[in-house]
Amino acid sequence: MITVAEVDRIINENHLSLGTEQIPFETSLGRVLKENVLADRDFPPFDRVMMDGIAIRYSDWQRQVRSFSIAGLQAAGDPASQLEKQGDCIEVMTGAILPLGTDTVIKYEEVELSDGIALVSSDSLVKQQQHVHKKGADRLERDVLIKEDTIIGPAELAILATVGKIHVEVATLPKVAVVATGDELVDVDATPAQHQIRKSNVYELQAGLKEKGIASKIYHYVDDKTTLRAGLEQVLEEHDIVVLSGGVSKGKLDYVPEILEDLGVQKLFHKVMQRPGKPFWFGRHEQAVVFALPGNPVSTFVGLIRYVLPFIGESMGIKSKVVRARLSEDFTFKPNLTYFLQVLLEYDADGHLNARPAPGHGSGDLANLVDTDAFIELP
Repeated sequence: MITVAEVDRIINENHLSLGTEQIPFETSLGRVLKENVLADRDFPPFDRVMMDGIAIRYSDWQRQVRSFSIAGLQAAGDPASQLEKQGDCIEVMTGAILPLGTDTVIKYEEVELSDGIALVSSDSLVKQQQHVHKKGADRLERDVLIKEDTIIGPAELAILATVGKIHVEVATLPKVAVVATGDELVDVDATPAQHQIRKSNVYELQAGLKEKGIASKIYHYVDDKTTLRAGLEQVLEEHDIVVLSGGVSKGKLDYVPEILEDLGVQKLFHKVMQRPGKPFWFGRHEQAVVFALPGNPVSTFVGLIRYVLPFIGESMGIKSKVVRARLSEDFTFKPNLTYFLQVLLEYDADGHLNARPAPGHGSGDLANLVDTDAFIELP
């Protein structure tokens, strides 16, 4: 039996090389970027008007000009117009290019318009270049706008569009199989006998993967060596990651470890000093990895959150993040294992994140997962 720290080390040494692919930017939401995205021009690409109002020469304002003749209108999307005469102004719309010959914008709220004249109150505080978003103020041409290994969200998608990045290079998604084992499991639409239960762990696993943008295929094999061996052999050939639930403990029908090793999967560890999820088995098969998790639903969920999802993320270039919280009350446990305690999260008046224990009734208590927010990892 090995420690959680040793598990992390072994899993980290076996990250997959998934490669990359080019996809249309519109379909890239949630994918992991595998190139730096550069500015194709300055941001903004011109001196941009930030308020509806009038554009003036600040030198006119300094000469105490307060009444400006309106020489035209500059709309967003129109080429830059030219202010010719001193003492004139041009009406401007938000998002428009600043007219040539002007350097300052006064918003409409401070201007009275009448018969082609814009009158500005003498009490207005006008500063040079106010309400002007200067060319290149945000980023310069060739600056990195999005770094490699960023998860593409709505803001990133907007950047891809604004720089004309029609196709983008992203990490290839792994092919994942989710496998249930056990004679006691029946389909969701079936009516279980007293000694049976409906399949749920595989949907729990599939949903957790789907939340991260990873598709998976579900399989179910009964506790028969021949059937299980044939099924796992096919699954290993067709997938990069195999996540099993059940059949990994010490029961007489727990065939999974034996069959995996018989199929050439190298066992890297079996049994971890943790609760729940101690019988966890992990191995490597050529370019595929196998997570064989205990079948109790809370144990399966711990394995998914703590090991499977971080492994997939890091294989694609996403660094795992640790959130820390304070236990709001004492909690003791035996034996001396790493304990994944179910908790409710809440912020106190000082902004500290507190974790209130809600342990439930053991690793078979699926319903308690719905009533809690997280696992806190206790050494």
